[in-house]
Amino acid sequence: MKIRRKSKFAPEVFTHSLNDIMFFLMLFFLIISTMVNPNVIKLMLPKASAAQQMQKKQTTVAVDSEKNYFIDRNPVAKDQLETQLAAIFNGVEDKTVILQVDQTVSVQDLVDVLAIGAKLDIKMVMAVKK
Repeated sequence: MKIRRKSKFAPEVFTHSLNDIMFFLMLFFLIISTMVNPNVIKLMLPKASAAQQMQKKQTTVAVDSEKNYFIDRNPVAKDQLETQLAAIFNGVEDKTVILQVDQTVSVQDLVDVLAIGAKLDIKMVMAVKK
């Protein structure tokens, strides 16, 4: 006598719960990746060869320890700094100033110069020693 099974055994893998697990893992990694380094400034510095360098005039604003202000080594009064910079950058598109401030100058004096630059829409780059 031949005995048969009525239904054949078919191996299955139930993946319904795997969908939920994968969704939670994806949310976890998305949230964690935004919190890894929130205060890091990412800079991609350009590489240039000697043939690719651009020669442009650099304007410097210097403040010495006695709070004397200079534009390109020419002394300027603090109240005339804004008008002098406006005259220099009148009609110029690329407004960039290299700011050289003595380390003994107070932070408020530095902020005053930066505020003048922000008012005139000038990019200020601070020069530091390595």
